[in-house]
Amino acid sequence: MSDEEPSDGLFAYGTLRFPEVLEMLLGRVPEMAPARAAGWRVRALPGVVYPGLVADPSGVAEGVLISGLDAAETRLLDAYEDAEYDVAVLPLDGGRRGRAYLWRGAAEPFDWDAARFAERELRRFVDSVRPWRLAFE
Repeated sequence: MSDEEPSDGLFAYGTLRFPEVLEMLLGRVPEMAPARAAGWRVRALPGVVYPGLVADPSGVAEGVLISGLDAAETRLLDAYEDAEYDVAVLPLDGGRRGRAYLWRGAAEPFDWDAARFAERELRRFVDSVRPWRLAFE
């Protein structure tokens, strides 16, 4: 797997699947479509509210395929995800391929709960992204 392979967009499985986060980071919400990646799991991470994508032969990661990102937006998202993640192009359902951020560190033995994040953490998380975005400029 390489991040240089052709892809149909960015496979977002965690906080980037939320329009509020994309709006804060990019100043817009690109087109998104539901997507799944077999052989992967969206795991909770120790001590943080965001998840990581980890290999699991029996898993299926739910997310969205974000299309229409330009080179500057891709660089911004790469910087935002930082060195804790590797980038690779993964096969997705429907024959699509998505560039994805793969977690490199330790993960919890349970899946991340996107609905719980949306209900309890999303607003505070978006507010925490604002200073990073301003500093990036």
